Amino acid sequence: MMRILIAEDDLPSRKVLQKYLGQFGECDIAVDGLETLDAFLEALNEEKPYDLVCLDIMMPKLDGLKALKAIRDIEKQKGISETGRVKIIMTTALNDKKTVMEAYDYGCEAYAWKPIDLEKLRQVLEKLQLI
Repeated sequence: MMRILIAEDDLPSRKVLQKYLGQFGECDIAVDGLETLDAFLEALNEEKPYDLVCLDIMMPKLDGLKALKAIRDIEKQKGISETGRVKIIMTTALNDKKTVMEAYDYGCEAYAWKPIDLEKLRQVLEKLQLI
């Protein structure tokens, strides 16, 4: 059973992701970047790390790019190998190449544009060997 964190401040997007991803595992929800980091750290501390984080770029308190960078920094500090780290799919309504490139530089595995295309999301999950 996969452990999934959905970091999304937009309720309709959150509901779509939760309903879809719920069939593959247990979903936790975070509505801003700080909550996302808290949930991520808590999961590591409980030794039940997330397999997947769906991370919205435009979030209050701490945006998705900063949260992504922080997650990767935490994993480095804890000595988590690149193969053992959480898979991160960025979700965004922004069609901004610079932001996309930045997210890949910080270590995201994939991108999902809003509105979320569930068939494409399924292909990404398969490619990442999560399902």
